[in-house]
Amino acid sequence: MNANINTTGNKEVSTERVQVNSLRKTSLLAGVLYLITFVSIPTLAIYGPVKSANYILGAGPDTSAIIGGILEIIVALAGIGTAVVLYPVLRKQNETTALGLVAARILESGTIFVGVAFLLSIVTLRQEGAGADALASGHVLVALYDRIFLLGQSFMPAVCDLLLGLLLYHSRLVPRGLSLIGIVGGPILLIGYFAILFGFIGQHAPLAGLFAIPVALFEFSLGIYLVVKGFRPSPITAGS
Repeated sequence: MNANINTTGNKEVSTERVQVNSLRKTSLLAGVLYLITFVSIPTLAIYGPVKSANYILGAGPDTSAIIGGILEIIVALAGIGTAVVLYPVLRKQNETTALGLVAARILESGTIFVGVAFLLSIVTLRQEGAGADALASGHVLVALYDRIFLLGQSFMPAVCDLLLGLLLYHSRLVPRGLSLIGIVGGPILLIGYFAILFGFIGQHAPLAGLFAIPVALFEFSLGIYLVVKGFRPSPITAGS
């Protein structure tokens, strides 16, 4: 009898350890992916030349523009990864909202891919020696990039972080104070998006960047927390 009890107890402990290790791997991978989404920050400077008025007519390597495109592609893939990795855990809190987060991340990343295609098209025009006749096309591609950047990296991140913040707040997987940054930061970024859309502020004005700070703080802090601490004990993981 005692042997049976010990065997059953050992199996339960072993199963519990497997579950804890699985959750830790999930949180670690999600945290790393969130931190990877910040690798595109240098593109703000890298894309400067390719977005200039006469880039197509200039000479020299296109390396910086290509590197910027690669960094943005990495960010797009990492963004999808964050939602996909967290989905098995978050769906236990609310499957519909968790699925909405995955869909929103995919849509956000899709706009990033399109934006990269716009800028690399300018590189192609330059490499093919399109000349002055292609200047107008280059300006249009830059305008399209700026517009889709506004949609994909201002509007969609606000939606994503609002959904994620709500899921984390109710599940208690991370400290609620951290979740609240996402819940509050999402609407703040939306306000900035509409302020730019209606022409109250410029897209590249310093004030526009301030609206993005809470969302950036939320995602960076979440990445650090998940890597260092992992998920907190939560009702949705206790019964896994």
